[in-house]
Amino acid sequence: MVRSLALAAALVCAAPLVQAQSDILPAPGTEFTAYGMVEGWSIFVNEDRKTCMIERVDAAENVVQMGLTVDRSFGYLGVFTKQETALKDGEETVAVLIGENLYVGTGRTVTSGLPDGYEGGYIISDDPQFLADIMQQYEMIVLPTTEYAFVVDLTGTMKAIEAARACNDAQLG
Repeated sequence: MVRSLALAAALVCAAPLVQAQSDILPAPGTEFTAYGMVEGWSIFVNEDRKTCMIERVDAAENVVQMGLTVDRSFGYLGVFTKQETALKDGEETVAVLIGENLYVGTGRTVTSGLPDGYEGGYIISDDPQFLADIMQQYEMIVLPTTEYAFVVDLTGTMKAIEAARACNDAQLG
């Protein structure tokens, strides 16, 4: 299982979208401490930032990670895949279909330094509908700017996000 944020794949977010700055997301290679597990999602603590992240690897070996920015004002979503996406380092426009809602935005892609041939990136959002859709749906379809769309399993996200919220609250205590 992936234990660092060097791994995250192409996703989208709804407006308002914030540019990923190097100090907003944990740096590649950041170490996390295991905190718990719920509904197939691992919960990790970033001790330096006092924030928590959830991570799940689905049956298709896609990795999904979710957490908070350093100031806790935005959430980030990362998805990594072994499927060919033709992503390039930098920013890419991507779309995600979650339930009946299509979200389009700019993702910060990561293609270097990922283990086992994964490609991916981060997106950042503070849109409550985006979060609600992630919590209530069981899959999302990732539509990168290439011809290769792929499905990511979101099973268990509601309980996992609730557990991450409790973990984040515990870090403030």
